[in-house]
Amino acid sequence: MTHPPADPAPRWPRFAFAGVLLFAVVGFYAFGLQRYFAWDSVRARLDGWQASVRDDLPGAALAFFAIYVAATSLSLPVAAILTAVGGALFGRWLGTGIVSLAATVGSTVAFLSSRYLLRDIVQRRFGDRLGPVNRGVEKDGAYYLFTLRLVPVVPFFLINLGMGLTRLRVVTFAATSWLGMLPGSFLFVNAGTELANVDSPAGLVSWQVLGSLALLGVVPLLIRRLFRERERP
Repeated sequence: MTHPPADPAPRWPRFAFAGVLLFAVVGFYAFGLQRYFAWDSVRARLDGWQASVRDDLPGAALAFFAIYVAATSLSLPVAAILTAVGGALFGRWLGTGIVSLAATVGSTVAFLSSRYLLRDIVQRRFGDRLGPVNRGVEKDGAYYLFTLRLVPVVPFFLINLGMGLTRLRVVTFAATSWLGMLPGSFLFVNAGTELANVDSPAGLVSWQVLGSLALLGVVPLLIRRLFRERERP
């Protein structure tokens, strides 16, 4: 006895979720919230925020963490200034810890959102063409993701959305993203500790920061070479 094919999963939850995300992004700009992340606005409010941190460190850290996760989850273009603010508010080490964890959580949420909304559609429509890509991700996906995280040539929000369309495991994505973003987070948080003493964003990006980012680009090549040497008989 044959059973009728199972009904496809209803589409309305995906449409509703996509609508919520779209509403949040549109609302961010419609209510002018982007103005609070502008350089002059941040500098004007920095003293008040630092006072809040001194009065209630756990509460301020939790609020900052939530804002960073929300911004990263929605792929809003404010991560760079938030990272610098993390250094100004919480210092070099605690700021790096909060920023790196929040960036990882937010990136993973964006990754899962892309997977939930788009992966089945993309794989179903372009499955034959994506075969080599899927096999490449299964074999070396963590390495490529680590390289992209260390050397931010491609915007992170595109990495989050693009990796969500692949078969990369969630745990692999989260762990690799955290490790790959950690050095860059430290550099920008460390630069952000001087936020109150510089007059423009250019003052945060010194030649030492740029040189360190360039050196980070060598790390994936060295790791790749090391693994190839170990794979040789």
